[in-house]
Amino acid sequence: MGFWLFLFAAKKQKKAGRTRTRRIKRGKKEMSMDQLAALVKQISDIVWNSVLLYLLVGTGVIFSVRTRFVQVRKFGAGWKRLFGNFSLSGEKAGKDGMSPFQALTTAIAAQVGTGNIAGAATALYSGGPGAIFWMWLSAFFGMSTIYGEAVLAQKYKTVDQAGHVTGGPIYYIKARFQGKFGTFLAVFFSVAIIFALGFTGNMVQANSISEAFQNAFGVDKRIIGVICAVIAAFIFLGGIGRIAAFTEKVVPIMAGFYMVGCLVILCINHAAIIPALRSIFVAAFDPQAILGGAVGITVREATRYGVARGLFSNEAGMGSTPHAHALAKVEKPQDQGEIAIVSVFIDTFVVLTLTALVILTSGKLQAGVPGGLEGTALAQAAFNAALGSFGNAFVAICMLFFAFSTIIGWYFFGETNVKALFGQKATKVYAAIVVICIIIGSALKVSLVWNLSDLFNGLMVFPNLIALLFLSGIVARAARGEDIR
Repeated sequence: MGFWLFLFAAKKQKKAGRTRTRRIKRGKKEMSMDQLAALVKQISDIVWNSVLLYLLVGTGVIFSVRTRFVQVRKFGAGWKRLFGNFSLSGEKAGKDGMSPFQALTTAIAAQVGTGNIAGAATALYSGGPGAIFWMWLSAFFGMSTIYGEAVLAQKYKTVDQAGHVTGGPIYYIKARFQGKFGTFLAVFFSVAIIFALGFTGNMVQANSISEAFQNAFGVDKRIIGVICAVIAAFIFLGGIGRIAAFTEKVVPIMAGFYMVGCLVILCINHAAIIPALRSIFVAAFDPQAILGGAVGITVREATRYGVARGLFSNEAGMGSTPHAHALAKVEKPQDQGEIAIVSVFIDTFVVLTLTALVILTSGKLQAGVPGGLEGTALAQAAFNAALGSFGNAFVAICMLFFAFSTIIGWYFFGETNVKALFGQKATKVYAAIVVICIIIGSALKVSLVWNLSDLFNGLMVFPNLIALLFLSGIVARAARGEDIR
């Protein structure tokens, strides 16, 4: 009997030893993943905060000057073209492209995402109310940049092997830079955007949806992930026709739903609107006058976070939206350029600004205070302050609309580059990988994935900006009304 007890104890001790070994290995693995995530974040911060912000804003300033501030001169014309093509059940998109309205809604589907809720909240927490002023300023110059992107996408669009109209930065990069250098820049851009938007980016969007629904309704993240993946796969398999049909119906509805909700809250908080607007302008140049010296937020922080969040949200200069604008059926490239200006205005000056005002009038912002609410949590608290428990549900529904439409838009942008690099057959493999990423991303919140998405988002901008600057002369001619076809 003693022998069997000894044998049982030995086996139990051996099993416990194996368990401890597995825990140690798991701990080391988690530590190495955290270290890698921190390294990627450090590199991403350098790329975004030390280089890209200046390049993106600088490009916007150059384009504004060279086009004689086309974003001002053609702003009204852009709205006229938009409403002239407005439809919730327009013509069917096909091989020859899509309507200008469908191209715009596809672009806005990608632009208006979780950044319009969480991004505004992050900018306010880290940069104070003044960050919104710098967000507006960067968007103003970004409107000229996105005009240039749309014009060039239209001018250099082509027909792929299957006979479908296609276009985007990869085509105008190759058109401007011949030989190996042009090929390198184009391939670099394509690989970066496939990873940044199609894979890691869509994991981030799916995670935002699942987290919002779990917090609001207690639904298991994996269930939400599977549902989103199935619906997304159905839309992906329908090709450009189904994607265009989805965006032209969903984007106006989701924007309208969110705007109405925000306006209701602003009506409730009407007494705080004027002080909120005042805080934006005062804190842009003197944060301490609003926040006090103890917080430590300076004009530098307000500028940095306002510009960064604004550009990350509206995507002007990043090279993503030209894929949609290239497919618009218009008479002249300038026509779609004018419509593209409207997309940045809607994204930043309407949707993002409404989010900021809701937060500022709620009294929930504790800018720069350690442990204070930030990101989605801050947005939810602001909506809850006016809507009660319905606030969480409202944010969850809006996050579903915003993030899912971004998934569709980003998938399409990545697919265009997959076809350009590997051919039509590779798109099925790409679609399958994106669907898997949606499921995985909804169940996990891995900081490494979020940081990789930011990094690849930054890397894909460089080739696009280089091409834009070298092709700025063509954009300037287009803005003067010259025929560049």
